[in-house]
Amino acid sequence: MRLLVVEDEPDLARGLSLGLGREGYAVDLALDAAQAYERLTANEYDALLLDVNLPDGDGFSVCRALREGRIPTPGSDEMRVLMLTARGGLDDRVRGLDDGADDYLVKPFHMAELLARLRALLRREKRPGTTTLVVGDIVLDPARHRATRGDVTLTLTRKEFGVLEYLMARVGDVVSSDELLEHVWDAHADRLTQTVRVTVGTLRRKLGAGSIETLVGRGYRLPHPDRGVASPAVVNQVVDR
Repeated sequence: MRLLVVEDEPDLARGLSLGLGREGYAVDLALDAAQAYERLTANEYDALLLDVNLPDGDGFSVCRALREGRIPTPGSDEMRVLMLTARGGLDDRVRGLDDGADDYLVKPFHMAELLARLRALLRREKRPGTTTLVVGDIVLDPARHRATRGDVTLTLTRKEFGVLEYLMARVGDVVSSDELLEHVWDAHADRLTQTVRVTVGTLRRKLGAGSIETLVGRGYRLPHPDRGVASPAVVNQVVDR
C-alpha cells in the first residue's frame, strides 16, 4: 500500500515515514500544500494522511479539492483520507469530515492508534467485514502481517508481502510492473531497475508451484483457484521463472 503523508513539521514527517515504513507501507512525504498537489497529480495513492495546518494553505482545502475532482489524481475516488491535526475542536472535526475526510485524528497521538485507524480505512476498500485475504490455500492477514500457504508460514520481506497483498486483492487480474511500483514502492523507486521482477521472483519461489504467473509484456497474475486449466493459447503466453 502506498501512502502520502502531508505534514509541515519535518521531524514528525520523518517519524511517521519511518513508523509506517516499518509496517510495510510505501510512504511519500509532502511538507506543504504545493508539494501535496504535485505528488497527488503524479502518483496514485491508497491513502492520504493530511495535516490541517500547512504553511501555504490548509488541509481542508486540499481534501475538498481532491474530493471535488480539482486535483487530477489517479484513483481519487478510492483514496482514503485521514486528517492529522492539533485542532481538535468539534467544529474543526465536523469541517474535516464534511470536506471529504474519512477519519480525523487529533495530535498528539500514539502510533498504534494511527496504524489501527489506517488499517480500518484501508479495509473498507477491500473487503468490508474482514481483515483477511484468502486465495486457495494462501491466507494473508494484513493486520498481523502474516501470510501462510497451507500449514506453512511464509517468511516474506515487506515488499514481498506488499506484492502478495496487492495480487491477492486482485486475484485473476493481470497487474503490470508499473502498477506494483505505484502501490508497493515509494517515489524513490528506480523504474529502470529490475526490482519488481526480482521481488516477484523471490516471492514466487517462497509460494511454490502454481503461484504467480508472468505474462510476457503485460505483467503478473495470481490465478483464481476456480479458474481451472488455462487453454494452450494462454499457457504459451505465461512464463514461470
